[in-house]
Amino acid sequence: MGWPMPSMKIVSAVMGASLVAAAGAGALAAAAISSTSAPLPTKTVTVNVGQGATGPQGPPGPPGPKGDPGTSGFECLTGYNPGILILNAPGGQTKIYTCLEGP
Repeated sequence: MGWPMPSMKIVSAVMGASLVAAAGAGALAAAAISSTSAPLPTKTVTVNVGQGATGPQGPPGPPGPKGDPGTSGFECLTGYNPGILILNAPGGQTKIYTCLEGP
């Protein structure tokens, strides 16, 4: 014959337990990621880019020096703090998490 049909109570209990386990795993993953995330931004700067004509492309610059390896954390140079740079352009808005000068 075949397996007997489980009752709806059993099916509902198994599905509920699965959802709780999945939610718990997601919360643990989010906590692990947030514990190693970058510091919160201290300010936001918005730049409105006009709709002027595009100029000719300039010559390429010289290559920069090779930097020293950084640490695993996010760090800004002295005098800079983490912040959000918002660029408003005719094609849309872009937000960039970066280091901004000043407090």
